[in-house]
Amino acid sequence: MLGKFSTRGEDGANAVPNLGATPDMNILKQLVPTKHRFSGLTKHCRALRSSYLHSSTDASVEVHSPEQEVVIALGSNVGDRLDHFNNALELMNKLGINITRHACLYETAPAYVTDQPNFLNSAVRAVTKLGPHELLGVLKQIEKDMGRSSGIRYGPRPIDLDILFYGKFKVHSDILTIPHERIWERPFVMAPLMDLLGSSADCDTVTCWHSFSLLSGGLLEFWEKMGGESLVGKEGMKRVLPIKSGLWDWSQRTSVMGILNVTPDSFSDGGKFVSVEAAVTQARLMISEGADMIDIGAQSTRPMASRISAEEELDRLMPVLEAVAGMPEAEGKLISVDTFYSEVASEAVSKGAHLVNDVSAGQLDSNMLRVVAGLRVPYIAMHMRGEPHTMQNSENLQYDDVCKQIASEIYSRVKDAELSGIPAWRVIVDPGIGFSKKTEHNLDILVGLPNIRAEIARKSFGVSHAPMLIGPSRKKFLGQICSRIAADERDPATIACVTAGVLGGANIVRVHNVRDNADSVKVCDAMLKQRSTKNLS
Repeated sequence: MLGKFSTRGEDGANAVPNLGATPDMNILKQLVPTKHRFSGLTKHCRALRSSYLHSSTDASVEVHSPEQEVVIALGSNVGDRLDHFNNALELMNKLGINITRHACLYETAPAYVTDQPNFLNSAVRAVTKLGPHELLGVLKQIEKDMGRSSGIRYGPRPIDLDILFYGKFKVHSDILTIPHERIWERPFVMAPLMDLLGSSADCDTVTCWHSFSLLSGGLLEFWEKMGGESLVGKEGMKRVLPIKSGLWDWSQRTSVMGILNVTPDSFSDGGKFVSVEAAVTQARLMISEGADMIDIGAQSTRPMASRISAEEELDRLMPVLEAVAGMPEAEGKLISVDTFYSEVASEAVSKGAHLVNDVSAGQLDSNMLRVVAGLRVPYIAMHMRGEPHTMQNSENLQYDDVCKQIASEIYSRVKDAELSGIPAWRVIVDPGIGFSKKTEHNLDILVGLPNIRAEIARKSFGVSHAPMLIGPSRKKFLGQICSRIAADERDPATIACVTAGVLGGANIVRVHNVRDNADSVKVCDAMLKQRSTKNLS
């Protein structure tokens, strides 16, 4: 039946309702969660009950176009699945569905009809002034315009867009039911839905969504009863990040990013690789030693570094980038550009870079987030206060709880990125070791990566699941601890940091010495796998 919830879709789901008739059809039931006491959400529930004091669970109300927060699920398993997602999101934003948050991206095995390609699934939160039936009509028109046609029930489709929640309301009409009962039996729907929430409810509308589960612990309890995180990473559902021309499951092993500075003034290797020949030789060496990624930077971000122009950065970067991208050894490897200039990022991606690594998370170039959104490449958002020239001043070094504040500040940057059009499923987070941090702060980060994730999870489970990169390599604080003045003498200390970081949940390590750190990563991954095996037995 039209509008019946299904990320896979239902028979008849392509019919488009008459939008002109919708105002008289928008009959909703407003939920009054009088019997639910979610852990951590009691205060919100009390406020919500108070606001509904004069309503009843059976009362019907009409929606007169106030802005409502909604959740929309996405699914695709035909053609370029990711491109279908990108196009659908673009159309939604143009048609009055303003997207505010994105779930992670999941590749999932088909359900019900199993002889078909794997699906991509995700979900978004958005705000809209469209009534529920108007919203349904817009989504079905997008599906139709993107090539969806009638087919077998639960069969293949280029795009599937379904309303999971609409404001604080239940919707029951001849053509639309929200939420549909089958939401509760589908992990491929629940996983992205949970990504859009945090362990703390951020508004009364979210509290209402929790109450739909009919459990005292809300959607969190329901997800845990279904299997929760233990379901992710299994054969039927994996969390992925789109990169290059494929999908990367970063949970399988830790990746090593080799640093290639083509600057005259970087703190560790400034001046060593400024020529194309020297840079290519170093890139080739790092790949042979186990680098999965090469991060090319043409502007020093060491403390007190002076800023050069985007033009000068491009002059240094582009000959090296093009040469490295053209190396036969680079086949199957990823190339990252380390820049905070949107102009450099755009040009680099056009010449072969696969990721943008921004130490400022968009704070030093007001166009960066918008440009990266258009480039549709992964974005590494790093925590830093100020800029390289000012990041170590006393004001930027003030923390009460460094892990908690890093989590809050980096989440704020990611939220800005999402509002600019960069889905959370393209974001990699970096806590910024050595950037606006004292020695004790860097140590707190290295032992506190799980705390950073947990703090982010209070606001967004999705962002808390993002790949995490750490870059302690040869940093000054290691020299202070170990009394090593020369940066290249800090590799053993770097290995210690990498070991702690990987065991604490880091997914990418950015290092100068690839060979030794790659070995450290392999041992850490083996230990983590062994621990996981023990836990399952």
